[in-house]
Amino acid sequence: MSTKNTNQSRHHRTERWERRLVRALQAVIVLILGLGLWYGNVGVVVNAGVGLLVTLAPTYLERNYRITMNVGLVLWITTAMFLHALGTLPLPGLEFLSPYQAIWWWDHLTHLFSASLVAGAAYATLRAVEKHVDGVRLTPTFTFVCLLLFTMAFGVVWELLEFAIGEAARLFGTAQVLTQFGLDDTVFDLMYDTAGGLVVALFGTAYLTGLSEQLAARLDARSANR
Repeated sequence: MSTKNTNQSRHHRTERWERRLVRALQAVIVLILGLGLWYGNVGVVVNAGVGLLVTLAPTYLERNYRITMNVGLVLWITTAMFLHALGTLPLPGLEFLSPYQAIWWWDHLTHLFSASLVAGAAYATLRAVEKHVDGVRLTPTFTFVCLLLFTMAFGVVWELLEFAIGEAARLFGTAQVLTQFGLDDTVFDLMYDTAGGLVVALFGTAYLTGLSEQLAARLDARSANR
């Protein structure tokens, strides 16, 4: 067997395992959603439900817009949503506290993953616009700075949203869907948001080129049909 065939076979095996892992994580998110419904925990239901919908977004894009994501990207998205959903679930091993409440670094870990998703989406969109619009050329330095600034700005907006939802829940006496753990936690969250953007800016762009090219082709097709 040639080296090329060996590499292709190894690649196909890796993709199969990644697909199985995606399905397994989605199944666990469904289980978390079911437990949230069983216990009447609104926070678990909302976070697991939204997370499940996000994991199904790649399938929706492929079926309706013919935009195909690499299996590794789908696993990346699914892992982020799984960690967030699990983080809201009270667990017996943690004295029925959620990982967000009992494990100090859990919130920072999920912010790192979520920020990397935001940065990845921003990069794919930037590159798609660059390929689609004549005369637009983004230098590596500009792209790097833009990704960091966008991710940091999104992190600030998210922290404000967490604060507003928490205050509204206290005001109306309803369950908190999102929780903010104080000023120190907010500062650390923003640091990890920046780290997530930095990881994508330095290492993740190679994995997003195919997606940005598909988005650019979609924009070109829409322009041609006008």
